[in-house]
Amino acid sequence: MKRPEGFDERPARPDAPADRAGAPRQRRAPLIPRRPSREPEPEVQEARLAPATEEPVVETADPTAADDTSNGSARDRAGALAGAAGRRLGAGLSSVAGRLREYTPDEDHHDPEAERLARERQETERRDAERLAHLTDLHGPDGDGHERPIGAGVRAAETAREARVAKRRRRLLERAEVRRFTRRSRHRRAAWITAASIVLVFGISILVAVFSPLMALQTIEVKGTNRVDETQLRQALSDQIGTPLARLDFDAIRKDIAGFPLIESYVTEEAPPHTLVVTVTERTPVVAVRSGKSFDLVDPAGIVVQSSPKQPANMPVADIGNAKLGSSEFRTMTEVVLALPSTVRQQVTSVKGSTADDVTLTLKDGSSVVWGNPEQSDAKAALLAALVKDHAARNPGVVVEYDVSAPDNGIIRAKK
Repeated sequence: MKRPEGFDERPARPDAPADRAGAPRQRRAPLIPRRPSREPEPEVQEARLAPATEEPVVETADPTAADDTSNGSARDRAGALAGAAGRRLGAGLSSVAGRLREYTPDEDHHDPEAERLARERQETERRDAERLAHLTDLHGPDGDGHERPIGAGVRAAETAREARVAKRRRRLLERAEVRRFTRRSRHRRAAWITAASIVLVFGISILVAVFSPLMALQTIEVKGTNRVDETQLRQALSDQIGTPLARLDFDAIRKDIAGFPLIESYVTEEAPPHTLVVTVTERTPVVAVRSGKSFDLVDPAGIVVQSSPKQPANMPVADIGNAKLGSSEFRTMTEVVLALPSTVRQQVTSVKGSTADDVTLTLKDGSSVVWGNPEQSDAKAALLAALVKDHAARNPGVVVEYDVSAPDNGIIRAKK
């Protein structure tokens, strides 16, 4: 009889006696430790074979043996016992085989995750092998015409390139960190540099404007002249030529212009780099004053603007008597004339004032106007214009006397 695999080679035991043949002793299989297996996925359940159940062995008595029992043949009894022992041994072997199958890993079970990881590992190993082969299996001719491996050179070149890239990246990171940590100082330095530049430019501009001949006066323009000789005025100001515009002597300019009495006021304007513009306002005569056989045209300040042999049209003659030009009486008369509306001023032929509170006007039609003092001249002028218009509408050509000394109560009197 063959021994099952896994049993020790031990000497066979003698057959049990006939009286103990009914309960043969079964041999136990050696304990085999369970092999650790990977934990299956939660969705996959490992199928295992159910352990084989021991089939009861039914001992049947051999009819031949039963018949021969009476004969007491020892040979036949031994054969019957051997058959029963064989059947029990077969049942034990079946039990041991089932137990072995229980401890044997299931070869039909497949783990998808493990297979995927295995495939990825194989693919990675394959790519690494190809790259290594590409780097190490290249050959090229040397100086003698023989082929030599150049994989080491390629690896060295790649290593050098990677080192350069890493060095460049490190420099960029270091510069970024330096810029980040020095941002405030750089801003402060930029602000100081900007302020210093502005101050420097401003200072240079001042120096150039004040002391440099690049900004010197070369041209004088005169505007607004009518009665004043422009050439004489420009010649009077010519002593400023060659002086930088920022250093012009305006006191000297004022004294030079004061020599022209017809100039009432003036305005100077610098036009860099070399021009000075002088805009003058000439005096405007308001009244005429008899001087012998001629008439002097005088402005409100008592300055004679010009002389004329005839009385100018549309300009009243001021009768100042013994007063002087520029006196308070003269200024009062000119102030009254300037307050008159243009329509009424054209009709005034003369103005007289013995005192500053007694001003009288004479119109072209012979009518007279009692003005009084120069106070409220605007209200008096409006009242006089209304009275003249009303009288012209009612009694044109009649000589009357207008009294506007009280601007709230105008009076028209018949002139004696």
